[in-house]
Amino acid sequence: MPAQIQNLVTSGTFSLDGGTWDVDNNVWIIGDDAEVYVIDPAHNPAAIAEAVGERTVKAVLLTHGHDDHIRYAREFADLVKAPVFMNPADQMLWEDVFPGTTPDAEIADGDVFEVAGTQLRALHTPGHSPGSTCFYVQDLGTVFSGDTLFNGGPGATGRSYSSFETIIESISERLFSLPQETVVNTGHGDSTSIGAESPQLQEWIDRGN
Repeated sequence: MPAQIQNLVTSGTFSLDGGTWDVDNNVWIIGDDAEVYVIDPAHNPAAIAEAVGERTVKAVLLTHGHDDHIRYAREFADLVKAPVFMNPADQMLWEDVFPGTTPDAEIADGDVFEVAGTQLRALHTPGHSPGSTCFYVQDLGTVFSGDTLFNGGPGATGRSYSSFETIIESISERLFSLPQETVVNTGHGDSTSIGAESPQLQEWIDRGN
C-alpha cells in the first residue's frame, strides 16, 4: 500500500528563556503497515508507540530542537529502537535537554528519507530556530512544516536563536515555491495549504515580528 499519514495530538509544556507554556503538539507518523517515520514524537512516548504498533520505526525525524519537540524523543526512540535525526544547527537546544550528547544522526538540506516507496525531502528553513527543517512529500502533496509555518502565519521568532527576517525568507523561498495545493501539516494546530497562506506574506511582513 502507498504511504499513509497519521496524526496524533499530545499535550505537555514548552519551556524557553525562563518561561513555560502549556502546548498541544502534532505528532506525525508516515509509512505503511510495515515501517514508518515518526516526526516530532512529543510528550507521550507510550501513546505514540501504541499508535505505531508492530511497525518498524525507521527513524525519528525532528523538525527542530525546542524542548516540546525533543524532550521525549530519546525515550520514544528507545521504546521503538530507532535512531533520532536532527539538523545540527539546533545542537545548543538539544544540549539544553540532553547535556553532553548529540542526536544519532544529522539532517542536512536536501536529505531524502524513503518509506513505503515515498520520499520525504528535508528543506532547511531556519528562522524559528537555526536548524528548523521541513519535510516535503511530493508524492502525497504535503509538507510537514514543524513550527516554521502555521495555519495563519509564521512560527514565533521572539525568543533565543530565532529571527523574523530569516523565517520570512525561509517561508517565501523554500515553502511558497511548493505547489499551491500542497497541504501543510504543522507542529501545532490545524493543517493548512501553501495556497491558503502565501497571499498573506506581505501582511505578515508589514505586521513584523
